[in-house]
Amino acid sequence: SDLREREERGELLQPLIFILLVLCSVLLYFKVSLMDPGFVKDDEEADKSEEQGMAIPQVPSSIKMRRCGYCMVKQPMRARHCQLCQHCVRRYDHHCPWIENCVGEKNHPLFIVYLSVQLVVLLWGGHVAWSGLHHFEQSWDWLQHNAVLLVSFILIVIFTIVVLLLLISHLYLISCNTTTWEFMSHHRISYLRHSELENPFDQGVLLNLWRFFC
Repeated sequence: SDLREREERGELLQPLIFILLVLCSVLLYFKVSLMDPGFVKDDEEADKSEEQGMAIPQVPSSIKMRRCGYCMVKQPMRARHCQLCQHCVRRYDHHCPWIENCVGEKNHPLFIVYLSVQLVVLLWGGHVAWSGLHHFEQSWDWLQHNAVLLVSFILIVIFTIVVLLLLISHLYLISCNTTTWEFMSHHRISYLRHSELENPFDQGVLLNLWRFFC
């Protein structure tokens, strides 16, 4: 009867939504970690991507795509070989140790969705943990009864900061139409080093976001 009364008052809706968000976060984690991030399959696909890349006027047409020295496929523009995955990845961003997979052309948008859902779960969990700690007392008895909750809150705060900074940095790079690898290794990448523009792929914030997510 008590459960029925809480349901009628809507008190069970928030825990249910929280559980669904956690479940969604777990499913997204497995989806992003297990899916193909955009592995380069063969030279025919690479040649097609090269033609598309050369159609961009800001990229010098004299730049020739090289053959990967590890997997021996012809690398499309913006691709890079990942030695952990043992594959060349299209529009390579980085290899993420959290998901044990590369973040590339195919799973990068879903990776952003995963980070967003994870951030919501962490913020919600932090709020719940803080609500149990607001009656703080400087006593050993209080610490004994709230030690687990206190440690949980500290861990949630740390992970929230990490996820928030990671999400902000990715959204910034996406708005500029660049990748983490291109941003960190600009001076070593031929199609960026020889370009007249600092970022030849930038087509404006709105168009960059539209092409990435849509």
